[in-house]
Amino acid sequence: MNNSSAKDDFVLVGFSDQPKLEKILFVVVLISYLLTLVGNTIIILISSVDPKLKTPMYFFLTHLSLVDLCFTTSIVPQLLWNLRGPAKTITALGCAVQLYVSLALGSTECVLLAVMAFDRYAAVCKPLHYAAVMNPRLCRALAGAAWLSGVGNTLIQSTVTLWLPRCGHRWLHHFFCEVPSMIKLACVDIHANEVQLFIASLVLLLLPLALILMSYGHIVKAVMRIKSVQAWRKALGTCGSHLLVVSLFYGTITAVYIRPNSSYAHMHGKFISLFYTVVTPTLNPLIYTLRNKDVKGALGRLFHKDRDLGS
Repeated sequence: MNNSSAKDDFVLVGFSDQPKLEKILFVVVLISYLLTLVGNTIIILISSVDPKLKTPMYFFLTHLSLVDLCFTTSIVPQLLWNLRGPAKTITALGCAVQLYVSLALGSTECVLLAVMAFDRYAAVCKPLHYAAVMNPRLCRALAGAAWLSGVGNTLIQSTVTLWLPRCGHRWLHHFFCEVPSMIKLACVDIHANEVQLFIASLVLLLLPLALILMSYGHIVKAVMRIKSVQAWRKALGTCGSHLLVVSLFYGTITAVYIRPNSSYAHMHGKFISLFYTVVTPTLNPLIYTLRNKDVKGALGRLFHKDRDLGS
């Protein structure tokens, strides 16, 4: 029975062709993961308990932090285990779970970033009606739509991918179970799967990106009409963090999912995936906190309250 189950396991080749690099990556990935856990947990905590952060922006930021926490946790523990020694296997069940969960969360983040761009558009272009436009009911509906789109995409994409016959192929040239690399294991014509993946990528990557660009196009027009340096600074302060997060996330994930599978370079693709699965979830909390007076103030109030309780 053990031999049978071992035959069904996948081998995550990852970075095993560069053993010296694996040792460095283990340290970098471990530190990044710990920072991700701490940073995103702090954002979720302060957004939940601080009354001054009970706004649509921080409501969506809480969801983004939750997505990043779960997304990186679905991948990094297995990656660390594989980086620390020669054993590179993952069970068939573990691979399936990782595939479903990581794709669901990645897709959710794509839509969630578009929702956050709409929130910024409402804040800058409709300031007098912002509270009415971004009411709690709409915020919950938009966040729910983001989560449902991620679940729907993974149910289709992951299921179709796992149904492909592999004819005993189990060497995955990646560090986690991801659709583009899983498709490569199939022993049948995968052209239809490549087309399906491309269409899904257009819908869940490029469509949200187009909505983000439209939102910021309207924001730029609104600010240019005011012709005020102060208005530019306020808009940049309101939208700068989100724009940077969008650039980091979309700049890397589109490079993996928009390209045809045949051009998916092994090492190049792995490092791109490493960036958006490990580095981006670490940077997001820093981007949203370093220049954010609201978050800094909430942190100060939280720690001040803790000190008062302690004394």
